[in-house]
Amino acid sequence: MCVGSDERDDYLDRQPIRYDPDFNGPLKNRSCTDIICLLLFLVFIACWAGIGWYAIVNGDPSTLLVPRDSSGRRCGMDSDVKDRPYLFFFDLTKCFAPTTPITGCRTEQVCVKSCPDENFLKDVHDTEKAVLFCKYGTSVYNEDDCPTWYLVSESVLSRCLYNVAARNRSFEKSIVVDGDQLAVLRGRMNLVHVWLGMATHNVLSVFSDDVNIHKVAEQVIADVVESWWKILIGVVIALVVCLIYIMMLRWIAAPMVWISIVGVLVALSAAIYFTNKEYVKWKQRFIDEEESSYKTKRDIWLATLILVCIALSVVVLMLLFLRKRILLAIALIKEGSRAVSSVTSSLFFPIFPWILEVGVIAYAICVGLYLATTGQPVYQIRFASKECANAGYPNKTVCNPDNFTIPERVPACSETSCRFIRMENESFYGYLQAINVFGFFWLICFISAMGQMMLAQVFAQWYWTFQKRNLPFFALTSAVYRTLRYHIGTLAFGSLIIAICKIIRACLEYIDHKLKKYDNEITKVIMCCLKCFFWCLENFLKFLNKNAYIMCAIHGKGFCASARDAFMLLMRNIVRVFVLDKVTDFLFFLSKVLVTVGVGAVAYLCFATDLVSFIDNSSLNYGVVPVIIIMIATYLIASLFFSVYSMAVDTLFLCFLEDCERNDGSPDKPYYMSKNLMKIFGKRNKIKYN
Repeated sequence: MCVGSDERDDYLDRQPIRYDPDFNGPLKNRSCTDIICLLLFLVFIACWAGIGWYAIVNGDPSTLLVPRDSSGRRCGMDSDVKDRPYLFFFDLTKCFAPTTPITGCRTEQVCVKSCPDENFLKDVHDTEKAVLFCKYGTSVYNEDDCPTWYLVSESVLSRCLYNVAARNRSFEKSIVVDGDQLAVLRGRMNLVHVWLGMATHNVLSVFSDDVNIHKVAEQVIADVVESWWKILIGVVIALVVCLIYIMMLRWIAAPMVWISIVGVLVALSAAIYFTNKEYVKWKQRFIDEEESSYKTKRDIWLATLILVCIALSVVVLMLLFLRKRILLAIALIKEGSRAVSSVTSSLFFPIFPWILEVGVIAYAICVGLYLATTGQPVYQIRFASKECANAGYPNKTVCNPDNFTIPERVPACSETSCRFIRMENESFYGYLQAINVFGFFWLICFISAMGQMMLAQVFAQWYWTFQKRNLPFFALTSAVYRTLRYHIGTLAFGSLIIAICKIIRACLEYIDHKLKKYDNEITKVIMCCLKCFFWCLENFLKFLNKNAYIMCAIHGKGFCASARDAFMLLMRNIVRVFVLDKVTDFLFFLSKVLVTVGVGAVAYLCFATDLVSFIDNSSLNYGVVPVIIIMIATYLIASLFFSVYSMAVDTLFLCFLEDCERNDGSPDKPYYMSKNLMKIFGKRNKIKYN
């Protein structure tokens, strides 16, 4: 019976990889892969760059950064403040409050024609010029509508900020307004801080009406500002701890993994004890004094206790079910550690793609901001009373601030103005923004894929080098060159698939947000199923892509062929893949948790207890705030380092599976795996006798 070509190919795919006497590791003489996708990627990059050029030439982000006064008028843009381009603060020192990003700068703000060029203090200086900086329509100085003091200021982003260097020293001796204001300025003046605080307040314009939440948010920000330098020191210490842990993992991988397992169990058990103790303490204080802050702290500790209990239960269950496979996973981790230590530069390689990702994010944000201001500004009439509409002067009528006038016959409209409403963009604006968003997703996925393939080539070359000490010194450099020279098209292909999935998921989230107002149970179920399906699909494709990049790094084939080979190899070893690969991921996670919890425990002793006497934390509202920030930073740093180990283990695991199929340990077909792996899996190379 004859077998068709398609059936024959399927049959061969299910067979182990045949022995190839010419195969000795990653292919060196390669050719470019997925050229069509490469050309498509280059064309898209050129178009995206063209959109960026168009946006920069035609856009003006300053229209979005124009300052607004206390009434919402845009200085220099709205008709009644057209000749007042600068924003003046009655008391700028109030903008230095740590709660400014949440509450805004709590002082009167008015648009002025120019910033102050001299110092002023009520009862000391002439008030005639001070009238220029009073509320609109004020002709005579009074304390209710005018500032009681100000200093020589300069315009920074159209905002009048104090020029402390130009102050009058005699004035310094005489000014005493709610304390020594100049001393406050001298110690806390930071123009960037002021601008960021006001910009954040403008962006975060909608907050919860819950007073307790608002109060807690203010206290948290105050704690961060107060202890920022301590947090920075804690992050540096966390970086050093991660490096030490990685170095120890190289020499004593198995003990370090077991230490991680036991350490996580001990740390979580201790966390349960301490969180329960704190919960009981604050619960009793709230019962005795019934203060709202005690109730908040009680609830925080209760939530923390529940989360820690859940985490401990999950870890224990995982260890019970996977205990027989931990030794095999440790062997892979040890091999990955050897590979990483053989090319030490690979440990710091993720910094390179991380910098590129930051650059892509910054570019996408800039293009989005410039595109948003490429149209024409739209101005509409806004009035202060209903009499205007009754007098035949309609609201929201399009107007021109350059020639806008208020009819004299309508005195009730004296405060009516022609105000800026929005930018009227071109008809193709939405398409340009869509391309910008898609470019952001595609480039981020592309950079991630590029880093994976470069590391895969390094670790694959290490595995397929029979004598590991003969690994070339410039293995990482060669991997970077081969990837950029031959496989950009493959990376573009794989990252395009992931980017499309991410776009679909983002669209589903947007649709779900819009459908919430209808409160339809059927649509909720459908949207939930769709989001779950595409989440699973994206994670499966990420797993498949990662292994496709490894196969491409070894054999130099295109994306489809590499993905097909990787998938069939994994399916032939599905039990090993499911068990060992996931166990190693779990052990890496425990290691990251141990480092994070360890650093967090030390930070807790320093910030949230009185055991460390030389650190003053009396000014902190919540001692756990810097602890949480340090723990988050520690986990991110640990993830950056362990991502290299994860890629090393995945690459070595795929190489191991191929090694088992390609070779049998005979003198003619020896295994490339290390003696440790041979021992774990019960394999050995036979010695050839003459």
